[in-house]
Amino acid sequence: MSGGAVASLPEGLLDGGVWFRVEAAGTAAAVRRAAERLATELAMPELRIADLSIVVAEAAGNLVKHADEGTLLVRAVRADGMAGVEIIVVDRGPGMADVRRSVGDGHSTAGTLGIGLGAIVRQASWSDLHSVPGRGTVLAAQVWPGPAPQPAWAAGLTRPLTGEPVSGDAYAFRDVDGRRQVMVCDGLGHGRLAHAASQEAVRVFSNAPAQPPAALLDTLHRALGHTRGAALAIAELDPARGQVRYAGLGNISGTVLAPDGGRRGMVSLPGIAGHQRRQIREYDYPLAPRAVVLMHSDGVVDRWNANDYPDLLSHSPQVIAATVLRDAGTRRDDAGVLVARLP
Repeated sequence: MSGGAVASLPEGLLDGGVWFRVEAAGTAAAVRRAAERLATELAMPELRIADLSIVVAEAAGNLVKHADEGTLLVRAVRADGMAGVEIIVVDRGPGMADVRRSVGDGHSTAGTLGIGLGAIVRQASWSDLHSVPGRGTVLAAQVWPGPAPQPAWAAGLTRPLTGEPVSGDAYAFRDVDGRRQVMVCDGLGHGRLAHAASQEAVRVFSNAPAQPPAALLDTLHRALGHTRGAALAIAELDPARGQVRYAGLGNISGTVLAPDGGRRGMVSLPGIAGHQRRQIREYDYPLAPRAVVLMHSDGVVDRWNANDYPDLLSHSPQVIAATVLRDAGTRRDDAGVLVARLP
């Protein structure tokens, strides 16, 4: 494989990623080729592209052989001046009764490359897996060109409305002058205009000077006036005070999930960022050690209980977000989920 640019990348592969429904061997091969094309576009070394190929082939092959309703996301990830490839693998069963045994070589392949989920653990720069019998499995894995960066303290996922090429939902997170802030945005409607509104929110959020959530939300409100507008919420995780500060306009849900199983909702006020707002207020909520901040658009329903997923909240933000999207996301709307925790 050459390190040059590759034409005909699937739309979205460099911007948020592409979800694949993986139910047949032909689809699994197409996913592997898409991941290789993305890695080549990102100028990853050939040896790491080969490792990525094994990771994706094993993950997709296991979906074909063992899973119900398996899907796989391929996307670019960037950190510390590097670009890598991340895959998120989701299915609805049967799940693994013994995860440790299942990642042993040869256990879960049944006709794949013959080296099992253990190959993913070895070839990937980083991976995380959670499985519940009867509910299914979620796997996240990254392949980087060099040593893996520190795992991210926040991560998110979006999925477009069925039939749409892009999602109107978006998320972002940043650490500016010691402020760890996250944002979830739901552009009004669906399709490209909603996508344009949410991407503008990401751009402004990422480049704005450090300021509290309410002030930052006001900055975004004024910046989105030329778009169709969006529901939008910002949270700031403050380890010194042990709290999260939250400000929202419109239908974005925010929840603090405590490690003991407790949960507390956060308040978003009526409005449309860019068009309609009566007020912007900021609220403070306790944030215990190891608690998780979960935010999502109205494409994700609130009928989701972390207590039904043993040990899930100890896993990576990617795995938590993918579990929520799988079990609470609706196909009748764009869906976006963001998960953050203090490192």
